[in-house]
Amino acid sequence: MTKQVRHIYAAGNTARGYKTFYDSVLQGMERVYILSGVVEGVTSPLIESIGKEMSGKTDQVEWIHSPFVNGQYDGVVFHEWKVAIMDGSYPRTWRPAAPGVTEIQVNLQSAVAMDQLARYKKQIAAWYEDIFFWSETAYQAFGDALRIHDEWEALYIENLNREEANRVTEEVIALFFGKEKREKKAQVRRMYLGAATPHGPVDHIMKLTDSMQKRYFIKGRPGSGKSTMLKKLVAEAESRGFDVEVYHCGLDPNSLDMVIVPEKGLAIFDSTAPHEYFPSKETDEIIDMYTRAIAPGTDEKYEEELADIKARYTQKIKEATASLLAAKELRDQLNSIYAEVADQTRLNAVAQAIMSRLARTR
Repeated sequence: MTKQVRHIYAAGNTARGYKTFYDSVLQGMERVYILSGVVEGVTSPLIESIGKEMSGKTDQVEWIHSPFVNGQYDGVVFHEWKVAIMDGSYPRTWRPAAPGVTEIQVNLQSAVAMDQLARYKKQIAAWYEDIFFWSETAYQAFGDALRIHDEWEALYIENLNREEANRVTEEVIALFFGKEKREKKAQVRRMYLGAATPHGPVDHIMKLTDSMQKRYFIKGRPGSGKSTMLKKLVAEAESRGFDVEVYHCGLDPNSLDMVIVPEKGLAIFDSTAPHEYFPSKETDEIIDMYTRAIAPGTDEKYEEELADIKARYTQKIKEATASLLAAKELRDQLNSIYAEVADQTRLNAVAQAIMSRLARTR
């Protein structure tokens, strides 16, 4: 098997608050190690060290990136062994595991000098309060941005040829599946296309789709039927028994931005800002929903209104990103205190114990 290293987001700072797809991303796991009792500045390096060490022993490694601090990890998944190592620190919340899943809580407090940490008790409480404030401020701004985006969509929806949009969708379904069906139940796995981070939007589209036999780049405008097409494609894949990866929009979790059908080697994604890409392989193909399904001259007809909407939308996204950065700077201070009082020898021992257990049971 070719070695497969994937990078995804399973949680997001969205217009609807902090939302995760952990349940879906971790489906099929038999064991999930949850690192708790500390902060992400302690857990992320531990996840990274375990992931890098064990990646030489398996062909499938999936890194789950943090939307809070660029470059940090929320988890690592070893699909071959059906094992995941996950961060359980604030604000990540865990519901009881599904039947058959062994959930192993690894409390890292014993690796932290709690007596030294106690000196920062009031400061830590204040940091958490301020992190919550700035996070909520960001979510409110993202919510405002989404409402402005709805105005943007409305102008194009008024000029949408629904029959033609449905025709394009039927063509895409035919391209993906023809008359094929699989005599099995489809596995549907949901995650995010990318994430709103303190340094702006980030995604891993090109890495995720690079090995695909064919990629479809959907161009268009808000309201031109891109997400609706993807939702219908997912429903069709599921009804035909094809496994499907569903990538939700980082701003609006109710909207879809990409679909991958691994068994067919096919990927299709919204290739407009803030995740605008262009074909780079001979097999890549563009599907232009504006040309196909929007009344000609719509951009020109609403030029002034669109300019105003875009300006207001951009401003709200900037405000939200600035709030995420303010929260991130507080997280950095919190993380530095924990790193200062953490016993690296004990943390390394925890990592070694987990890896030893993985080595024995894989």
